[in-house]
Amino acid sequence: MPVKFEIKSHDGPGRFGKLNGEMTPLIINSEKYNIVPCQSSPYNIEYDLAKWSVKETISKSKKKLEELDIGVIQGGKYLDLRLECAKELEKYGYTGFLIANGDELLLHPQYLVKLIVNLRETLSPNAYLIYSFAEPSFMPLITYMGIDGFLINSAKFYSYLNVLMTPTKNYDLNTYPLFEDLTQEEIEKYNENTIDFVLREIRTHMKNRSLRNLVEERANTSPQNKSALKIIDKKYSDYLLKNQHLF
Repeated sequence: MPVKFEIKSHDGPGRFGKLNGEMTPLIINSEKYNIVPCQSSPYNIEYDLAKWSVKETISKSKKKLEELDIGVIQGGKYLDLRLECAKELEKYGYTGFLIANGDELLLHPQYLVKLIVNLRETLSPNAYLIYSFAEPSFMPLITYMGIDGFLINSAKFYSYLNVLMTPTKNYDLNTYPLFEDLTQEEIEKYNENTIDFVLREIRTHMKNRSLRNLVEERANTSPQNKSALKIIDKKYSDYLLKNQHLF
């Protein structure tokens, strides 16, 4: 069944809307939204290998369009390859796009900002972008930049590492034993609830036209978060102002 995406309003470049009737930004569960098989590659990889990954990903995506909803944007640390992958997937009919290497991108704020801004300006406004493996403290900023959904898989991924996710920080329970004797399944459920809460928080701020306030508050949670906000403010002010409400 085709995925229906509607944008209801903007708060900066952030988009408040509906995807198949669910309010965005939303949790993306791979059991409900089918993601195309791709040729994955690390973030930090040689150009030729990243190019091969993009070529193979596009080839697999062409064959699966009728069955799957979301294409994967590969290309490692190379912006030209990421944009090439996105444009080819869009040409073949995809409207949903998952940004690969999400955990690594958080450690490279300059590239993270440049990538999301360029994807948003390259793809159709009706395209929706999904982020993989984002920590909850980054979700307000990433939404503010134009991301529409987040994979729930990060909740399970961090539970295997014995890491508890909270809105402002991830806690390694081996170092910070906040709870005793939590099972992996209990940690995963806690993490899912945290992601759900943060996205509810983001949507409410967007309705109140106050997402920027939440973004600035959470920017203090890590150097990478603060750096990303400073970079987008300094280098992409026109992008931010395009849909910014003036008071």
